Amino acid sequence: MGGKVRTLPHKEVIMKRGKKYTEIAKKVDKNHLYTKEEAIKLVKQTAIAKFDESVELALNLNLDTKKADQQLRGAIVLPHGTGKTKKILVIAKGEAAKMAKDANADYVGDTDMLEKIEKEQWFDFDVMIATPDMMPALGKLGKILGPKGLMPNPKTGTVTLDTAKAVADVKKGRVEYRTDSYGNIHVIIGKVSFEDSKLIENLEAFVSLIIKSRPAVVKGKYIKNISVSSTMGPGIKIDVNSFEI
Repeated sequence: MGGKVRTLPHKEVIMKRGKKYTEIAKKVDKNHLYTKEEAIKLVKQTAIAKFDESVELALNLNLDTKKADQQLRGAIVLPHGTGKTKKILVIAKGEAAKMAKDANADYVGDTDMLEKIEKEQWFDFDVMIATPDMMPALGKLGKILGPKGLMPNPKTGTVTLDTAKAVADVKKGRVEYRTDSYGNIHVIIGKVSFEDSKLIENLEAFVSLIIKSRPAVVKGKYIKNISVSSTMGPGIKIDVNSFEI
């Protein structure tokens, strides 16, 4: 009896959520390309969770990511941030460490922090920033940090001597992006609670960056698909022509 008492409510919740999602999804025409303004309004209308859902952006690009010159990776500070607070760990010594502390990084250290990660499997941070001189020591943890997406990289601004700026950028709402093996990019551009205008400006800023990052070797259509969704909501396709390309 005890098992049934525990599992039955869980099943009921899943069924209710499924039914609610199905009803919400009816608001979205999967075959229609919406303007960015229409899409943002729909994202809010289809946010079904009780928490403040993130607004997620997905792009599918005409890239052959097996080729090094068609792999996109970088970071951008969105005009209005993402609405998410990230814990920052800075690996640095001397003046760079002091600057990081003054910039209110959550954790600052050098080999002591690396030993903590290695020996204790400690990962109470979302972003790691490091100075160039610390990278050889960090390289030993590549197999641990790499799969978690925590390895600092010059392309994303997380390997730098200017630790203060790097910390400030993360706090302002910097997002990292990287194409997967299918040419897809996924990023968060804000929260459902953001004003429409702020979400649209964040959306435009990111898409503009991707357009400017188009590899010279790419021929034909560059952006195949753009869509947005809330964390728990359905995908909403956006007309690429609603952006200045």
